[in-house]
Amino acid sequence: MIENLTEKTMKIGPYELKSVPTGEFGLDGGAMFGTVPKVLWEKTNPTNEQNQIKMEARALLLKSKDRIVLIDTGNGGDFIEKYGEKLGTNFNKMYGVHDNRLIDSLKKYGVKPEDVTDVVLTHLHFDHAGGATCVRDGKIVPTFQNAKYYVQKENLKTAQEPNIRERASYLPSNFQPLLDAGVLTLLNGPTENVVPFVSTVLSFGHTKAHQMVKISDGKTTVVYCGDVIPTSTHVRLAWIMGYDLEPLTIIEEKRALLTEAAQNKWYLYFEHDPYCDMATVSPNKDDFKVEQRYQLR
Repeated sequence: MIENLTEKTMKIGPYELKSVPTGEFGLDGGAMFGTVPKVLWEKTNPTNEQNQIKMEARALLLKSKDRIVLIDTGNGGDFIEKYGEKLGTNFNKMYGVHDNRLIDSLKKYGVKPEDVTDVVLTHLHFDHAGGATCVRDGKIVPTFQNAKYYVQKENLKTAQEPNIRERASYLPSNFQPLLDAGVLTLLNGPTENVVPFVSTVLSFGHTKAHQMVKISDGKTTVVYCGDVIPTSTHVRLAWIMGYDLEPLTIIEEKRALLTEAAQNKWYLYFEHDPYCDMATVSPNKDDFKVEQRYQLR
């Protein structure tokens, strides 16, 4: 639905950046745009007969000579085996999940699961951490067997003791095997150099201790927005999700991020936009707008 995309290759520090689509799914359009009327958002995000809009679960690959870093992992596969037959069937139907391309997308760049050295998770909701584990030999285990995984300590606590609104989004099979295998590193607050050139920025509007991921070498900066700005349509300040726990908080978090991004010409990378990978933004009166959308090549 979005035209005039610019194709772009990108390198930051030692890393080549590559878009990793992990699979499309669907969410209710009203839930994705909260109080914004459908007549406005459906212009760029048309719905199907269930009022679902198309969504992507897009990871980001940072590939260098010494490290292969993956940011988020999408919904993952093995739904019935991981979640049980009843939940697996309902899960696929409710969220329109019909494919899982994480491993195939990585293969396109010559990356096998055992090659990944680091996995940074924005948070542990199923559409971000579902691919962190998989079923292997009848057991749920880390998908990337040689990698260190990183998440905020407070977000893990939230996942282990979820509130009533989020308990369907935090599934133990996505994080308990990481704990059991001893591969999950818990971060306490914003963290510089999680791996070289990669830092985290915390948000509390969507869920507790969500971490955006900032990749920067001082000349070029990309911010992996996660669920703070899930699609390019959500660049406008008031366009937030019904899923966000603290609406006013996330608006102010967006304002801070968008102000800095506009001033410094940062690229914002969108995890859930099915039509583009990233964009630059600019001020628009007391709001913000997309300046240019890009496909990462």
